[in-house]
Amino acid sequence: MARAIERIEEEIRSLSAAEKVELLRALIAELDAPADAEVERAWLEEAQRRHREMIEGKVKGVPGERVFENLKLRLGR
Repeated sequence: MARAIERIEEEIRSLSAAEKVELLRALIAELDAPADAEVERAWLEEAQRRHREMIEGKVKGVPGERVFENLKLRLGR
C-alpha cells in the first residue's frame, strides 16, 4: 500500500499546477457527501428565523471583529 501511495505522489508531483488544482477539486468533490435535503431545509429555516428576529428587533447583531476577538480569547490565542 505505501509503495502505491509513493508512486501516486510521484505522479502528482509531475503534474502542472493547473492539473493539480483540477485533481484536488475532483478529490474534494468526491469526499463531500451529497447534500441532505432535510439538513439543508433545517438550515434554511434557521437562517430565516434568525433574519426575522433581527428585522423585528428581537436580537442584535454582533460585529464580526468582536466575534473573532471573542473566539481568540476563548481559544487562548
